[in-house]
Amino acid sequence: MKSDIRVCGAWRTRHDRPVYTLSAACPDCGADTENSAPAPFNPEDPYGEYRRSFKRSDR
Repeated sequence: MKSDIRVCGAWRTRHDRPVYTLSAACPDCGADTENSAPAPFNPEDPYGEYRRSFKRSDR
């Protein structure tokens, strides 16, 4: 599922903090926005097996 909340793509250079919006352009500076959701899970993760086995252990 793709997130509808977007963040200004140039917020690091043009704003003091992230500017979130639902539109395709930043309301303050007009720059393009990007999806604010984290990257999706990758089933081909080379370290996934180790991470899952560590999670199952009693640590």
